Amino acid sequence: MHDLVSRQGRRLMLILALFHIGVIAASNYLVQLPFSVLGLHTTWGAFSFPFIFLATDLTVRLFGASLARRIVLVAMAPALVVSYLLSVLFVDGRFAGLGALATFDTLVARIALASFCAYLFGQLLDVRVFARLRTLDRWWIAPTVSTVLGNLLDTLLFFSIAFAGSRNAFMAEHWLQIAWVDYAFKMLISLCVFLPLYGVLLGFLARRLQSMTADRTLRTPAWLR
Repeated sequence: MHDLVSRQGRRLMLILALFHIGVIAASNYLVQLPFSVLGLHTTWGAFSFPFIFLATDLTVRLFGASLARRIVLVAMAPALVVSYLLSVLFVDGRFAGLGALATFDTLVARIALASFCAYLFGQLLDVRVFARLRTLDRWWIAPTVSTVLGNLLDTLLFFSIAFAGSRNAFMAEHWLQIAWVDYAFKMLISLCVFLPLYGVLLGFLARRLQSMTADRTLRTPAWLR
């Protein structure tokens, strides 16, 4: 039984790590596609990256902070590679051709490093805050506070490292405004869409785990007791 649980845990960690990498890949492409709302600049990446915080918070709630941190550590190196490759191969959302891989681009390297740092520190902060607040009676407090703080750190780290003083004139001039608008969109999406979705998924997974723990060979998780 212990070996079975261990194998299931490793499989779950791999699936969640691949999910993180997939969202990072999508976000690194979508962040190259800016758009304006009421004269404010943001990017389509604001709509994809909150998925990672949803997955992380559910992981902490269901399986603990230790597994969530392991997932972040497993995903961070592939995330750096994926970020660089996508930033080289796609410029302003257009495919640049495989020949682009033959040269090293410092701007692209900055974007990849920014994505790496933002993901690593934003997720670790999210895990830490959520783990501290998860025992509160109201289920929505932990995901709300951790998402607000984690996304803030993630957004400011990414845009400052990637674009402050860069040779991309538009992003160098507008990165701070874009960062704040991007953060505002993330908060709007996270609190209006992802927080309710978190509650629905939490309830569904709780019922599934409770039915599984009807087998006395499995111990009921502490948060379900």
